[in-house]
Amino acid sequence: MLAILRTTAFPAAVVAFVFTSSSALAQKKYDTGATDTEIKIGHIVPYSGPASAYGVIGKTEEAYFKMINENGGINGRKIKFISYDDAYSPPKAVEQVRKLVESDEVLVVFNPLGTPSNSAIQKYLNAKKVPQLFVATGATKWNDPKHFPWTIGWQPSYQSEAQIYAKFLMKEKPDARIAVLYQNDDFGKDYLKGLKDGLGAKSSMIVTEESYETSEPTIDNHIVKLKTTGADVLVDISTPKFAAQTIKKMAEIEWKPMHILSNVSISVGSVIKPAGHENAQGILSAAYAKDGTDPQWDNDPGMKKFFAFLDKYYPEGDRLNSSVVYGYGAAQTLTRILELCGDDLTRANIMRQAANLKDYTPDTLLPGIKINTSSTDFAPIEQLQMMRFKGEKWDLFGDIISGELGH
Repeated sequence: MLAILRTTAFPAAVVAFVFTSSSALAQKKYDTGATDTEIKIGHIVPYSGPASAYGVIGKTEEAYFKMINENGGINGRKIKFISYDDAYSPPKAVEQVRKLVESDEVLVVFNPLGTPSNSAIQKYLNAKKVPQLFVATGATKWNDPKHFPWTIGWQPSYQSEAQIYAKFLMKEKPDARIAVLYQNDDFGKDYLKGLKDGLGAKSSMIVTEESYETSEPTIDNHIVKLKTTGADVLVDISTPKFAAQTIKKMAEIEWKPMHILSNVSISVGSVIKPAGHENAQGILSAAYAKDGTDPQWDNDPGMKKFFAFLDKYYPEGDRLNSSVVYGYGAAQTLTRILELCGDDLTRANIMRQAANLKDYTPDTLLPGIKINTSSTDFAPIEQLQMMRFKGEKWDLFGDIISGELGH
């Protein structure tokens, strides 16, 4: 009897052993930066320097992952979010990203901000096969899966946005005399190219192009110079500090062209408020995210979650600041990717999931705007809606416009 028991129990034990081992092997795959208990996420943003207004993005994301961790993490794993200041300096960005990859051993570099910084780190991260995930810049070049399979964008591309402005101007003001103010780097040049491509044969509508450097303390002299051209439209391709200066100076010298402002500088908190609400009336831009200042979203389910997050995890976060809304949406998108990865937390699988999003809608995107990616399309958000500043907030108008190139 004993012998029979042994022989019957033995195969069962072997079967149980083989089953649990193979299922564990099948389920859990990790690259550097991921374990049974932790996922290390690397991040750079300018907490100091000329673009320090964007530092709140990093603080928002840190608070978001704190919320995720307090609610049990992602598939039982806690997020370790390591964020460094690159001061909007490409050499500093390279130094900090090398530290994240080689010393901190992060799984991914998430939402690094700025076209110049991302340009400086792109080849390094792709050579190391470390995801440069959901970069915080709209340069068109992040959508190049063939040459840079480890880099993917998040927000609409600058060229797509500029093409939407070109379409708007050709329809609403076909005889416009356009002055362009742009930041003299990849960010500014990308917008300018999009505007010219969008205007096509009508690019002669541009009467002057004026560039500025981020190292300049003020750009007032450029605004005075642009007024003398007689332009009746200003396309303003500037980052928050310089956008606020432009709005203020235009009011001071009583220059009142149609003013189109790039989406990266639409923050009521960090741009419009410092420049003066009264000076910003009628400014045009385009949006893909909801505005925390707009009462129409007070009962919106997604924004209710956003406001509840602010109240509990980031009470010092300014709901007037579009960068706070941005950080929340980007962090929520990363969380979704990590959830989809399950127990296969390899860098290759993270890129696979990031390139396979279908109609994903973070809480903060405008109704009708969805995130879609594929192995040949690394541009997650490709739609925007025009808006006009009125009173103390932006008013949306018109239809959701696809900013895909060629549409």
